[in-house]
Amino acid sequence: MTDHELKITPLGGLGEIGMNCMVLETNSSMVIIDCGLMFPEHSLFGIDVVIPRFDYILKNKDKLKGIVVTHGHEDHIGALPWLVPHVDVPVFGSEFTLGLAASRLKEHNLDRYVDMRVVNGRDRVELGDIAVNFFEVCHSIVGGFGLGLETPAGKVVHTGDFKIDRYPLHGVETDLKAFEEFSTSGVVLMMSDSTNVERDGYSLTEREIMASLKQIFGQAEGRILVTLFSSHIQRMQEVFELAKEYGRKVAVSGRSLARNIELADELDYLRIGGGTLINMEDLHRYNDDQLVLLVTGSQGEPLASLSRIAQGEHRQLRIHKGDLVLMSSRFIPGNVRAITRVINNLYRLGAEVMYEKVSGIHASGHAHREELRIMLETVDPKFFVPVHGEYRHLVKHCRLAHEYGVARERTVILEDGDPLTLTATSIRLEERVPVECIYVDGKGVGDVGQSVLKERHLLGGEGLVMVNMVVDKSTGEILFGPDIMSKGFVFEQQYSHLLEDAKCIVLDIFENIRPGDTDKLKERIRSSLRRFFRRVLERDPVVVPTVVLL
Repeated sequence: MTDHELKITPLGGLGEIGMNCMVLETNSSMVIIDCGLMFPEHSLFGIDVVIPRFDYILKNKDKLKGIVVTHGHEDHIGALPWLVPHVDVPVFGSEFTLGLAASRLKEHNLDRYVDMRVVNGRDRVELGDIAVNFFEVCHSIVGGFGLGLETPAGKVVHTGDFKIDRYPLHGVETDLKAFEEFSTSGVVLMMSDSTNVERDGYSLTEREIMASLKQIFGQAEGRILVTLFSSHIQRMQEVFELAKEYGRKVAVSGRSLARNIELADELDYLRIGGGTLINMEDLHRYNDDQLVLLVTGSQGEPLASLSRIAQGEHRQLRIHKGDLVLMSSRFIPGNVRAITRVINNLYRLGAEVMYEKVSGIHASGHAHREELRIMLETVDPKFFVPVHGEYRHLVKHCRLAHEYGVARERTVILEDGDPLTLTATSIRLEERVPVECIYVDGKGVGDVGQSVLKERHLLGGEGLVMVNMVVDKSTGEILFGPDIMSKGFVFEQQYSHLLEDAKCIVLDIFENIRPGDTDKLKERIRSSLRRFFRRVLERDPVVVPTVVLL
């Protein structure tokens, strides 16, 4: 790498939604943009979260000057607890973003050891030979930034997650003027949020959402239950304002909601009218038409408040006839089945449910095509790389850049692990780096791989058969067993004859194995029983033989 080059290495977030993490590197400096996690798919049995592989960062950590987080969503800050113990650099972000990050780090007893540095819109921070300019953007969380990067290769723009709200509420808007001023002298490369490139036109504005909510509040005759992403402070502000306007009190159920409301109130991002927010214990003092309940569970999470209410298992809340439930968030694709189950259960209990598909009560925090086009026109980059999206989103965003006028040979689609080197006049791909993601399971980090997951799939799909025997070491006679237990395979009482046949197979094997050769005995038991169960039941359970010598 020469002194006039910039190397960009995405470790997560390209070709997928989530786990955003990107490394910017020069000869002498390195900066990380975002450090996010991804929540596991249903097929990842037992996995808590998925994080990027940090090997490349740790290998070059002597050059690392800082970590920049664009906003406080988990897919941008959630993996910090697994990186910051290994690097000694400051973390930069807005006050609210760093408040959320500190809360996450506190869960791991790390908050006292991290140098958190608050920045504001239009601030400039020098990190080695990379300078970072922070531009406020409108998103579904307050305190979000786009970035203007001054590098040896020229100026680079990273939009962060953004939308362009044409009629902003409460002064939350994307600072296009700052992007324009930064770009006046020319931008070599633009990296832009691609999530909603498939959606034409403009996203709904918060002012339009506010109008829809106001109409709903004005017509509601019973309680109003609102569920939303716990980081969507602006939407919460709208709920508090409408509650006050219509003489309602607001109670909160859900730890993440309560924690974020407290933080936003403390930092003056929320303005809660006096007496509007009440404790759950005080609900009995008010009539149903005087109450709004803010609850967690917008994605059908089984332990969240709304799911427990829908199941009749919440300690303090029950559905009343005439309750109106507003699901003011989008349905994340992998959660649709869980969300619809909650909706059906709420209807069974007598509630009415409104959600994005039937009412304009949610607006995405990501730019639609016309907003993406406006950002392209504002920045007018020489080269273009789409980020933050699945592969089809990246392809379609490149096509949009072509329509705007960026030459095809100057648009590049990257995926995780594809480094790109930039100069003032050229762009080239480098040798791929390893970026296989890391699975976090409890306190274990990276100790669960494909072989363990395969076993978990087998256990989940076919069940477990355990064979226990105790053998006299001196005589070679069986002192106990063979005892066969089934877990998740068959109902033992119904298939007792099958398990008796399996015992006979084990005894036949035992008679034909040299005494003391327990390894061979266990392997023969395992393979023979698996063949037997496949032949008789067409099932293939995990067979675990245990032979103890006494």
